[in-house]
Formats: sequence, C-alpha cells, structure tokens
Amino acid sequence: MRVAFLGLGIMGRPMAANLVKAGHEVAVWSRTAGKEVEGARSATSPADAARGAEVVWMCVSDTQAVESILFGPEGVEQALAEGMTLVDSSTISPSATRKFADRVGARGVRYVDAPMTGSKVAAEGGTLIFMVGGEEAVIEFLKPLFAAMGKVFFRMGETGKGQATKLVMNLQIALIYEGFAEALTLATKLGVDAQSLIPLIQASMVRSGVVEYKAPFVLKREPALETVEEIYELATEDGHENLDYAATLTLLEKWAGVEVKGASA
Repeated sequence: MRVAFLGLGIMGRPMAANLVKAGHEVAVWSRTAGKEVEGARSATSPADAARGAEVVWMCVSDTQAVESILFGPEGVEQALAEGMTLVDSSTISPSATRKFADRVGARGVRYVDAPMTGSKVAAEGGTLIFMVGGEEAVIEFLKPLFAAMGKVFFRMGETGKGQATKLVMNLQIALIYEGFAEALTLATKLGVDAQSLIPLIQASMVRSGVVEYKAPFVLKREPALETVEEIYELATEDGHENLDYAATLTLLEKWAGVEVKGASA
C-alpha cells in the first residue's frame, strides 16, 4: 500500500519503519529536519509526501500540529484526492477531529482517528494498541497497516470516538500513577523501603501495568492529597513541564521532604 507517514518522533519513526518492513511503499516527513526512515522516501513537505498516497498517517504532538499539517502552507489538503484515507494517531481534541474529518470529507476523503497506547518499545516492536474511530469498511481497509504497527485495535465508534477513548485512557493512567506516587511517598515517609514495596503491589489486587512499567524508572530516578489537576498544575509551575505524568512524584517528594529510592539509587 502507498502510505505517507507524517511525524517522526519517538513513536512515529518506529511506526513508519515497521510499515516499510511490512513491504509498504512509504514516504515520510517530519517537522524536524534530518529525520529519515531507511527504505522510505523523505518528502519535502506534507503535501509532497501525500501526493499519490492511498493513506496519509499522522503522528504528531497536538491538535494545532495536526491542523497545520493538514491545512497549513504545503499541507496535505493540497494533495487530497478522492478515495484517499487520512489516519491520525496523534492525541488531540475529539471535536477538532470531527471538524477536520468534515472538511476533508467534502473532498471525498475518508478520515479515521486511531490514537494508540504503548511505549516506545511497543512502537519499535509493532505491538501498539490502537483505539479507532471511523467507518467499519474504512477500518477493514486499514487492517494491514494496523497489523504492521500494532498487536490489536479496537473500533470505538464513528470518527472522533478514538480520540475520546484516548482521553478516557489517559485519565485512568494519570489517576493510577498519582496513587502510586502518593503511596511511594507515604511509604518512604513512614520508613518502608520502596524497593520492597513494589513486589507486594504487583502480587496483590492493586497490581497495575502502569506501575509495572514505570516502577523501574522511578526507582532509578528516571521518571520521565490534592486533586490530580492541582498537582499537575503545580508540577508545571515547579519547572517539571517537560516531564510526563511521572513528574508528580517529584512534587510529592518535595512536599513530604523525602526522596523515594531504589536499591541502585
């Protein structure tokens, strides 16, 4: 299949590479100059990448980035052709997604939102999980591409429902991690060894994939009871805006006057 892949960040680059490995004809473009994918054609613009493509797949940072790639100067809109399919694996606004879909739909172009869950390792290994919004027939058409990049996908409803589902998933992840961070901080404050606490958590009913994945990074000091919203805002104000949700632990430690440590920290 002829695919234009737009966005070669931490997740996008290995996703595009897996499409190439699966035998698809891929053109790539990135806002950051110099990024390439072996076996793919490097395009000069989103429009250049999209010309002649059957599918245009996007994976960028936010709603504004998607809008710019689609409708900005040298954007995909300039290369739209009837029957083309646009897929967005960014995490963006569901309402904006529907607006974008309506705009390109007027040109006979199909639009699917397919944000994913999974780490960089999952992207490299082709084991991402996609939550998809769009027409069933279009999703069926995209199955070979989903298979190249992920282990499973779930259709959540019409266009926009994939993005809505991703917001739901992100909320759950944030809440789980917030509880984990507070638990580690309290344990440390009370003199309980954090390294010993992790096996107990994973052996009990409170075990979590989020904890299983994040715990080693936290204990090595590599983290990529207020409300969660307040903690995130305060973490940003405290200079941790470039870290992920694991930054909440840094703030909780500061308030408690302790530092959670693992055996190697």
